[in-house]
Amino acid sequence: MATEILMPALSPTMEEGTLAKWLKKEGDTVKSGDIIAEIETDKATMEFEAVDEGTLGRILIAEGTQGVKVNTPIAVLVEEGEAVPAASAPAAQPVAPAPAAAPAAASEPAAVAAAPAPAAPVKAGARVIASPLARRLAKEKGVDLAAIAGSGPHGRIIKADVEKAVPGSRPTAAPAAAPAPAAAAPATMPSGPATATVLKMYEGRAFTEVTLDGMRRTIAARLTEAKQTIPHFYLRRDVQLDALMAFREQLNKGLEARGVKLSVNDFVIKACAAALQAVPDANAVWAGDRILKLKPSDVAVAVAVEGGLFTPVLKDAEAKSLSALSAEMKDLATRAKTKKLAPHEYQGGSFAISNLGMFGIDNFDAVINPPHGAILAVGAGVKKPVVKADGTIGVATVMSMTLSVDHRVIDGALGAELLKQIVTNLENPIAMLA
Repeated sequence: MATEILMPALSPTMEEGTLAKWLKKEGDTVKSGDIIAEIETDKATMEFEAVDEGTLGRILIAEGTQGVKVNTPIAVLVEEGEAVPAASAPAAQPVAPAPAAAPAAASEPAAVAAAPAPAAPVKAGARVIASPLARRLAKEKGVDLAAIAGSGPHGRIIKADVEKAVPGSRPTAAPAAAPAPAAAAPATMPSGPATATVLKMYEGRAFTEVTLDGMRRTIAARLTEAKQTIPHFYLRRDVQLDALMAFREQLNKGLEARGVKLSVNDFVIKACAAALQAVPDANAVWAGDRILKLKPSDVAVAVAVEGGLFTPVLKDAEAKSLSALSAEMKDLATRAKTKKLAPHEYQGGSFAISNLGMFGIDNFDAVINPPHGAILAVGAGVKKPVVKADGTIGVATVMSMTLSVDHRVIDGALGAELLKQIVTNLENPIAMLA
């Protein structure tokens, strides 16, 4: 019996994706666990494993096709010797995707994806829908397929269902399913002039049209949502970096033999992680009708990639050494640039850092990445005249920082306390690491 391969949901927030590449061609043998395709979500390119076995009879969605909805049939798998269904045969209607939060432009809490409820065991006389591999295993184990609740697409019985089944078991009535919650509306494009209006405005002028990919659409929708729905307020402080720069140079000399070179950004990450522990009420996220106060310091760091950005999350940053944070950040940034991060690596966190100092930006205001409570915008360290403690004028390396805060989560005094602690940590780096 022919089996449809459906577009998978590779992350809790995925609603559609791009079929980037087929790794199997029509006529190839497919085994359970084989990587058959590469799927691009809005944030990453991920490998798609087959759950059934057979022959790839027909590819329904060509490589490079964008906007393929989750649970849309993308190929047909047939048993050995089975005729391939005609291309014109109507495909089964795709199942509506499970409720999911709108995709995040950067990081968001790792949503717990609720697995679809298994279908009830089939009634006597009804046709059993099972994969070829599941049928063979059932025969070997002496399991009655009619007694098994299928967990595959459209209630199809798959290998895992048979492996869990007890030989000789009888069908049991499935409990009444609770009514499914209404599906969350997909991220919509921000409002603005209609496309036709803008095109007419620039009629006769030379321009190049850039089609929006999934990442760009998500960034546009999520950050528009952030600015429209999050009551931002901003706190600014300067930090003197001379003690940190001297300490960093000393550490880097000692770490040279290990091939480790710490950056100023590594110290900023550590300072923020420690500050969130010192001011625990600020280590929080907005959860719709409540606030979640996190215990670990899970710090997200913005990484620019072609066409957008990622904010990979350094989990338990307060417990990691500077060298460990540096190595992890380098690895995450490298994989972010090639879109090889898994969803759990860029979702979550309570706080984010956006550093544009390396581009010569003195200061800027960053947009909060929901549901985070705050984001720190870090500028460049520049030489400036300062008034020293003894009242004399001197020169110091000064870095400007702006903390964007969600007023629903963090009030002004609490935000000021958090920023003060970050500054204290950076100006006294040895004490921060003690």
